[in-house]
Amino acid sequence: MSKQRARVWAGIDAGKGHHWAAVVDETGATLWSKKIDNDESAILTALGEILGLADEVHWAVDISSRSSALLLALLAAHGQRAVYVPGRTVNRMAGVYRGEAKTDARDAYVIAETACHRRDFATLDVPAQLAADLALLTAHRTDLVTDRVRTVNRLRDVLTGMFPALERAFDYSARKGALVLLTGYQTPAALRRRGLARLTAWLVNRGVRNADSVAATAVEAAQAQQTALPGEDAAAQIIADLATQILALDDRLKRIDRQIRDTFRTHPQAEIIESLPGMGPILGAEFVVAAGDMTAYADAGHLASAAGLVPVPRDSGRRTGSLHRPKRYSRRLRRVFYLSAQTSIIGDGPNRDHYLKKRGEGCKHQAVIALARRRTSVLWALLRDDRTFTPTPPIPQTA
Repeated sequence: MSKQRARVWAGIDAGKGHHWAAVVDETGATLWSKKIDNDESAILTALGEILGLADEVHWAVDISSRSSALLLALLAAHGQRAVYVPGRTVNRMAGVYRGEAKTDARDAYVIAETACHRRDFATLDVPAQLAADLALLTAHRTDLVTDRVRTVNRLRDVLTGMFPALERAFDYSARKGALVLLTGYQTPAALRRRGLARLTAWLVNRGVRNADSVAATAVEAAQAQQTALPGEDAAAQIIADLATQILALDDRLKRIDRQIRDTFRTHPQAEIIESLPGMGPILGAEFVVAAGDMTAYADAGHLASAAGLVPVPRDSGRRTGSLHRPKRYSRRLRRVFYLSAQTSIIGDGPNRDHYLKKRGEGCKHQAVIALARRRTSVLWALLRDDRTFTPTPPIPQTA
């Protein structure tokens, strides 16, 4: 019978269909290495075998997304915690070991060895129900927005090849009336036959705002092109279908936005997050998902560093003070602070004043980044003290 060890490290190369786990001891010797199906019974079986190898098992995984959700949940249910070893780190550490082969077994071994030698990796916690709901909703919203952008670009491309004057006439990413128009009329001849008065009435019956302006612009474009291009009938059908898809996506986005808003506002600190200018329910929900547990950040600087808003030095020899943009940070968290900072400077207030001050100092392109960095400190302090944002400090009460 093998001797029970005090401590081992288990590295898991996670995947959609299966995982590969490798267990090493403090000397780097492989104690256990197997393929594990992404199935509850298979994971529980492997979990029991690995836990029987030592008194204490340190777990590490290279994926923290949905593909490892079941694995992390089962680890948490058995009182085990895992750390996240980024793929970039695994890729670079693989070059330290002998050989050039890349297999799941070797990646799992590298993950376990890396976790053995380093103690500064972030711990992965199973998200609470609210955070899990917001993660799914915001991810679905991102997919819908991506589909909408792609469909609008396809619409403009087909329309350019058939009716370029009408393609130039409207901004199809923002004008619902133009999309409604395309569901019924796509060709110059059809618009000319309909005429201005009848087209206006048709748009009004479908609830289009400024129907007369939309109709006048469309008829003017139709008058500018008298030539029917080859493939016009097929293109017209495609354009009508794409316009219908975009309108349907707009309705789905409105529903998901309402769902995100209602779910986010059940968060205990939702009012505090929304009190910061530029932070609405959508960005607030993305902040909750991207930032995770705020206790993981010792101070505002750690939060700003996680968002990639703190420059990193690259000094060498006599060259000192060389600061560069970081490469390892949460893109999603940076996007939240960047977009909210951009929104906050629209109206007057301390955010716009700080932005203009930085612009006056010559920071033209870095002014928004500087404002975003300052806002991380403000938001961190608000959440720490559990109070809402006020643009001016409160006036002290006199006795």
